[in-house]
Amino acid sequence: MHRIFSAGLALLGIAILGGMLAQPACANPSRRSSGATSKVCDRECLYGFLDQYLKALLANDPSHLPLAQTVQYTEDNVAMKLGDGMWNTATGLGPYDLKFADVKAGQVGYYGVLRESGTSSPFALRLKVRDGKISEVETVVARPQSSASGAPDLDHYVDKPVLRDILPPDERTPRDKMIALARGYFDTLQQNDGTLHTVFDDACNREENGMRSTNNPANKVFPVSDLGCADQFRTGYFRYDDRLRDRRYPLVDEERGLILTGVFIDHSGKLRTYKLTDGRVLQSAFKSPSSLCIFELFKIRSGKILQIAVVMTRVPYNMPAVWPTK
Repeated sequence: MHRIFSAGLALLGIAILGGMLAQPACANPSRRSSGATSKVCDRECLYGFLDQYLKALLANDPSHLPLAQTVQYTEDNVAMKLGDGMWNTATGLGPYDLKFADVKAGQVGYYGVLRESGTSSPFALRLKVRDGKISEVETVVARPQSSASGAPDLDHYVDKPVLRDILPPDERTPRDKMIALARGYFDTLQQNDGTLHTVFDDACNREENGMRSTNNPANKVFPVSDLGCADQFRTGYFRYDDRLRDRRYPLVDEERGLILTGVFIDHSGKLRTYKLTDGRVLQSAFKSPSSLCIFELFKIRSGKILQIAVVMTRVPYNMPAVWPTK
């Protein structure tokens, strides 16, 4: 009897161990930061959820993901069932691959390249993890047919150490200040008149769907591409951006100095010609009503915006936002 009882305990122990190994990374207490009333998924834990998600996407099968019962999923601000949209067409990822995380908010972000049946598109992804389950999934995909800046420039969509680097503590910016700098950037861009409402590093650069749009004379999309971030805004070139609405700041990675923001830019099309602060008279780049759905990532170092990475796509004019602004 004693041997039968011991064997039963051994089998029970194996079953429990197997169940523990089958759980997501966040189920392991060593992967969490401890607290009196709750346990929070740490950075590596959040990356584990992201890796599971991307692996499932490539398999075109979300059935084994640890999903919340009421998981929310959007693609280019359209709510749909998780498993639809790019889940039907994804054939590969990469080579670009950038991960970042906000442990306090339980959010993890990703910038990469989505491959679909012969096309490659920059895309950005945000996951929210709650109680060991994925509860929110938000994606923006800049497919060639809907990219706001023409065909994405994937030749220059390459790794940038400035975005990956961990900042030393004396160069980090508090969360509320990072949000204020991003908010000021949007205030500067909206009906841009040359006034700056944020602070730029002298070395600041911006990329839009992989295309370098600052300090790049070879870029012919708009006539101020040879200037840096601050000097572009000082010209008042972007006056055609009538409204930056439904602004959100869901993910702040203070260690890396990264803040992921969501925003819509509306162009009414009513602006015909306008004068820059240097006296040049230009025609507006937008001749009809249009809107852009955007994920914009800012690198902030020592209280200044150093790098900007944008993934954006065209959507119907004044398209209502799915995700609430908090």
